[in-house]
Amino acid sequence: MPSAIAYPVEKCGLTVSIALFDLDNTLIGGDSDYLWGCFLAEHGIVDGDFYERENRRFYDQYKAGELDIHEFLRFQLSLLAEHDMDTLNQWREEYVEEKIRPILLPKAQVLIDSHKDRGDTLVIITATNSFITAPIAQLYGVEHLLATEPEISEGRYTGSVTDVPCFQEGKVEKLAGWLEKQGETLDISWFYSDSHNDLPLLNKVSHPIAVDPDEILRQHAVDHGWPVMSLRD
Repeated sequence: MPSAIAYPVEKCGLTVSIALFDLDNTLIGGDSDYLWGCFLAEHGIVDGDFYERENRRFYDQYKAGELDIHEFLRFQLSLLAEHDMDTLNQWREEYVEEKIRPILLPKAQVLIDSHKDRGDTLVIITATNSFITAPIAQLYGVEHLLATEPEISEGRYTGSVTDVPCFQEGKVEKLAGWLEKQGETLDISWFYSDSHNDLPLLNKVSHPIAVDPDEILRQHAVDHGWPVMSLRD
């Protein structure tokens, strides 16, 4: 697989370069949403057969570009609402050790560090909720995380989200709000993603990069002359 990353020659004046990274199957060698469900089922926290079946159904819909994000979030976030924070945080620590550390990608860290060394603003932007993804962003040393945000009330998750899910067009909307608050633009920007679900945002940045892409995104990248690269060994 060819690898190509286009950097501008220089950053001039106060121009800020922004490097955006999808998470699942881009910076990690798997899907953190799906693996969270697997962890819950394997540890007997949920009804294994039912949860595995539904988890797979939603994941297949995501890959096909047919996911009803609101239906999925009702399914996934209901568990957060059923348990206290201490219990959830303990499960999350175990999940990160069992499911996430083994699929961190060394080449992803090199890519992140190359942008960091240039002084770029680094952002992980993912449909997966922030409860799951915040510790993964920390492992990679990425300060900014834009994710689907579960709602918290009186110290517990409610099972709802605080705003638009960070998915498909929702990523564009969520990023636009963040950029306005930061006083930044996408004039010099990269977005690294594996999924055709991210085409709305890939089409907004100045440097879209397909990373180990699905077949739909791969063909789109080829048709539009976008670089295609791999972070896998």
